[in-house]
Formats: sequence, C-alpha cells, structure tokens
Amino acid sequence: MMAPKKIIIVGATSGIGRKMAELYAQKGCRVGITGRRKELLDEIQKAYPDGIETECFDVTGNDNIRHVKTLIEKLGGLDLLVYSSGVGEPSKKLEWRIDKPVVDTHVNGFIEIVNWTFNYFVEKNKGHLAVLSSIAAIRGNSWAPAYSAAKAFQSTYFEALAIKAERMRKKVVVTAIEPGFVDTAMAHGGDKMFWISTVEKAAKQIISALDKKKRKVYVTKRWWFIAKLMKFAPYWIYKRFG
Repeated sequence: MMAPKKIIIVGATSGIGRKMAELYAQKGCRVGITGRRKELLDEIQKAYPDGIETECFDVTGNDNIRHVKTLIEKLGGLDLLVYSSGVGEPSKKLEWRIDKPVVDTHVNGFIEIVNWTFNYFVEKNKGHLAVLSSIAAIRGNSWAPAYSAAKAFQSTYFEALAIKAERMRKKVVVTAIEPGFVDTAMAHGGDKMFWISTVEKAAKQIISALDKKKRKVYVTKRWWFIAKLMKFAPYWIYKRFG
C-alpha cells in the first residue's frame, strides 16, 4: 500500500488554496497548510483532524523557512508544495501602500520559499513545485501594475526552474498555474469579468493538472485561448484593455 501523499499549501485559509487543501485531505493525503489567520487554519484542521497540519505565519515575515521545515517534520516528508499566498487590489493611482504588500507576498516571500524548496527536492531527487500565478502574468495591467508584474515574475521564475531541473537531470516537477477569473475575495473587476469559475471547479482542474505533472496550466482550460490573444496582440490593441 502506497504512503499518503504529503503536500504543503502556502496560503490556504481561503479561496483556491483552501479548497485544494480540503480536496486533497478528502483524498487521503497528508496536508500542511499555512496562513496569517490562525482561527481559519484551526477551523480547517478541525474539519480534517487526521489529514491536516497547520503553521500560522505571514510570508512577508522573516521566518518562512523555519515554518516550512516544521510542517515537513509534522507531515513526515514532502512530495508537493503549492505556493498560493496572494494579495491584491486595484492600484488606480499607483499607490505604494497597495503595491508594496503585493511585491512582498508575490515576489519576496514567494522566491524565498520556492528557492529553498526547489533545493530540498533537488537534494532528494524528487518532488513537485507549483505556484498559483495568474493570467495577468502575460501582459502589464494598468489597473494593477505591481500585481501583473509580480505574477510575470512568478511564471518566468517557474519556467526557469523547469529548465534548470531538466539540465540538472533531477526528478523535480515544476508547474505554473495561471487562472483567469475565479470567484474569490481577491477577484476585482465588476462588469469586466467573464468566464468566472467557481473556486471548486478551479481547484479540481488544478489538482487534475498537477496529477498529470503539467508544466503550465490555464484555469479554466478555455483561458488558454485568452492567453494566446493577450500574448500576441499588438500593443496598440492591447493597451485599450490592459
């Protein structure tokens, strides 16, 4: 009988991260979840006392790796780490109070945890890294410049890690997930949003793609078409929408 899969989801108190944790726990996996809101972590753990372990911390702090190591010890190992932590709101006037936490969360906290975990997997010659980036990674967005730039950083970094793992001939899988609009608390866009996915549908598609060890994932699947349009649209057309 195979041992339960051991998974850490960084940023799982709400939205896609939380739903993924619940679905994995229901499948019998051992899941470590993190977040800033202890009451929400405790609520999830109470629902799955035999399947979920918690560590309460903010990825913008100075103790990220210690907390990740503690979760690995609680789980008895690690097979998959998903970086799901996210913040963001429109920055119409380019406000630093909005942009700074975006960079601290999506760039600084992200790269510290992912860099360490990649090397952890390289040493063991096995493991799977995933990040919840965004369709916003493809082009700059005037309504949320730091967010689109930070997501581009995540997706580009993951492409580089995928190449690095192959060149090192290590059995480390790297998956960048780029969702379109998902019905979460972070979703801002009002009437401009379309093809809005439920959190459950998005989480199920992501888990399916991770099981298949895909390198790039669009959620929902039809956002692949929008991604291509955004990528290849000339600037004079794209700027009307970006």
